[in-house]
Amino acid sequence: MSLQSYQVLQRDDAGVAHFAQDNGTVVELKTGGPYEVGDATEILVGDLWVLAGQSNMEGCGRPIDMETSSPLVHSFQSKEVWAVAEEPLHWLDESPRPVHRKINGMPPPLETLEPRPTGRANGSGLGLTFAKLIQARTGVPVGLIPCAHGGTSMDQWSPERDATEGDNSLYGATLSRIRVNGGKVAGILWYQGESDADGASVPLYMDRMVALIQAFRRDLDQPDLPFYLVQLGSYVTAGAPGEAARWSAIRAEQRRLTTALPNVGMASAIDLDLDDGIHISTAGLKRLGKRLANVACGFPTPTLAGVEKIQSSIGNYVTLRVSFDGARGGLRAEGRPTGFTLRDSDDADTHQIFKTTLEGDAAILHLSVETLPVGLTLWYGYGLDPYCNITDAEDAAVPAFGPISLPVD
Repeated sequence: MSLQSYQVLQRDDAGVAHFAQDNGTVVELKTGGPYEVGDATEILVGDLWVLAGQSNMEGCGRPIDMETSSPLVHSFQSKEVWAVAEEPLHWLDESPRPVHRKINGMPPPLETLEPRPTGRANGSGLGLTFAKLIQARTGVPVGLIPCAHGGTSMDQWSPERDATEGDNSLYGATLSRIRVNGGKVAGILWYQGESDADGASVPLYMDRMVALIQAFRRDLDQPDLPFYLVQLGSYVTAGAPGEAARWSAIRAEQRRLTTALPNVGMASAIDLDLDDGIHISTAGLKRLGKRLANVACGFPTPTLAGVEKIQSSIGNYVTLRVSFDGARGGLRAEGRPTGFTLRDSDDADTHQIFKTTLEGDAAILHLSVETLPVGLTLWYGYGLDPYCNITDAEDAAVPAFGPISLPVD
């Protein structure tokens, strides 16, 4: 294995990186650095993280107040050269892996890369914020392996494609980028699902995600490999018939995924600002990078614990107490807490919640009825573009959920 300058090597459980040089000599380096090996300089030993999925992981934030670089966070650039990580992390047109240019309908890459364009309109992501926080908390250098591609579906990410398509598939290209850097990583960050919110793909989403995670763990020989995903954010559009329900269904499957497999965590993007109709803003991506770093460090995302009817303090109206586990410091909201709806069998909002108050780790829903109608379900963050603003004190957003059956008399 020949090393590049600025390369980050994945440490083992003992905090050491072992690699065999082209001359057969085995070199051991302890966590830290920078080291110099032969002609390669600024080598670090720490943790490698993969950035995968579609456009919100690739990064489409505007170049306004972008995350700054750190000498202890490096990136394996799209052109397969290590460097100090800087925004934008993804430059897919520079990749020698043919899948990216094939998806974009472009000819094979030139032998010599053309100069990068100046004044790129967007490209800020969440990866650099995540990496800097992980490095600050652990004291361990971080290397990023950006592999996301905008607009891609789970079918395009299928591990089965690797067997026949290799680097012409997204999974195969990602696996190759990991393997040329030692074949082990600390974890995978994933943001994808927008392209699967259609009638045909929604029923398959859960199985496809389980297969993807299991394939990474099998092919990297890391059965406990951490996998941290983002639950879909907002999409500002009129929407086709049924699209709101399908978008909500993908969010529900992503929430289920955290209990379907071990070492799978999730952060929510439901409350973050956008820079266009579907892409999270630079400021929002920084918040999301912090949320993923918290998940990776073992801090929980608030999860629904239960729903119960309680005695209303306002007349005889029905009141529901929605309690959460893992809400560090209790629940918070800027302005009036909102995001909950009660929906009928047609998924229509019944508009019966006239006020939401927050008490510790619970949201109290005040209803404008004296008897809870039969057949209603509770949702938080239903549809394409819900307005949700509830987080815990550490800015972990309450994930979208539903349908939740309600207690009846």
